[in-house]
Amino acid sequence: MDQKTLFLNTSPTRLFFKAALPGSVGMLASSLYQLLDGMFVGQLLGGEAFAALNLAMPLVIINFAISDLIGVGSSVPISVRLGEKRPEEANNIFTCACLMVLLQGLVVGSFLFFASPVLLRWMGAEGSLLRLATQYIRVYAVSSPITGMMYATDNYLRICGQIKASMWLNVAMSTLCVLGEFLMLGVLGVGVWGAAFGSCMGMVICVLVGMWPFFRGQLQLRFRRPHFTRSIIRQIVFCGTPTFLNNIAGRVTSILMNTVLLRVGGAAAVSVYGILMYADGIVMQFLYGMCDSLQPAVGYNWGAGRQDRVLAIEKRCFSAAAIISLLGATVLYAFPEAVTSVFVADSEPAVYAMAIPALRLFCLGYLTRWLSFATQSFMSAVEHPIQASILSVSTALVFPVLLIAVLWPFGLNGLWFNMAGTALLTCVVAVIILLDFRRRNWNPGTTR
Repeated sequence: MDQKTLFLNTSPTRLFFKAALPGSVGMLASSLYQLLDGMFVGQLLGGEAFAALNLAMPLVIINFAISDLIGVGSSVPISVRLGEKRPEEANNIFTCACLMVLLQGLVVGSFLFFASPVLLRWMGAEGSLLRLATQYIRVYAVSSPITGMMYATDNYLRICGQIKASMWLNVAMSTLCVLGEFLMLGVLGVGVWGAAFGSCMGMVICVLVGMWPFFRGQLQLRFRRPHFTRSIIRQIVFCGTPTFLNNIAGRVTSILMNTVLLRVGGAAAVSVYGILMYADGIVMQFLYGMCDSLQPAVGYNWGAGRQDRVLAIEKRCFSAAAIISLLGATVLYAFPEAVTSVFVADSEPAVYAMAIPALRLFCLGYLTRWLSFATQSFMSAVEHPIQASILSVSTALVFPVLLIAVLWPFGLNGLWFNMAGTALLTCVVAVIILLDFRRRNWNPGTTR
């Protein structure tokens, strides 16, 4: 099915299922890999290695944050230009963005390779915890010029209507990463660096496979001689800023949270926070996959002036986001013991006892978090990155840091409640943004 038929002529309900379900499945596969990543390290290497992984993970994600900025930031103007029937401009943005991903991987990866020990010491790591976390980060840093392309490849396949190919690429990546980690940890018995190495090799293989149709000129987006302009770079950065800020701000908050928890509750509290983040990754990756998969369709219809279809697609997106979030909250609240046992062995009773109330407080955030997340995705898709940035920074940095200060006197339970309080405050901001957007920009006419 060609892009115009898929995005412009397919009924909104059918389009939702055709785009959102494969995207969600692909991201769910990715989140399951992350779940197994934590499980392998926690069960096979022990509590200290699991704590080291969780200390290192924010820096690893920062390593990919600029790649994600470029991938998402270029996808929005590419989709809009294709909807406006300007394919050459779309191809130029695509080519420039791919080169930008490779260059930033070299720069940021080199910085993290050499700076990671210093950064980890600032967070309070020392001794074997510092050594293990440094090893983990450096493997990702070395491979980042290629692995960073995974985020962009996924977006570009969906823009070209290759939604199932994008899904299977994510499934393949998760499978290869899990097999790589199992080989390194379960068979060869190497240290925590083997978990990073197995994952990176899986990502490298999938990047090469995913980009092959573009190299051969088989899809709508094609490489051309790049023509960089300030306008293109500014547009990519501008449209990708909400996602970038969310990634960076979220990791800064995680670093701050880990630093506080290491001092308040020791390595056990850091491990519990890691459990919360892994559980959160499953729910949020599912939401991200759904909303992100619909962005090309929303952007294409916005560029084509079909606000009626934009409204119809977003109604389905918001409804599904609410259902997924409420299901996630129900499962985490009802079965915290089962979730904890996935990561924590019986030999870690302190972590186990601390994690049960933490999960029940943490999951309350899903009652309202879906609204701000879906609103942020919608604002990005229709080229309103300022509003999306406000939501991302509020969710990932401003409100969490504010609440750390406010809730700190309540001890660990106050810190575990941080996400629920953040979600409620950001929900209010999202409602204000939606009402203002409707007043200024909305004239959908007849809705399908």
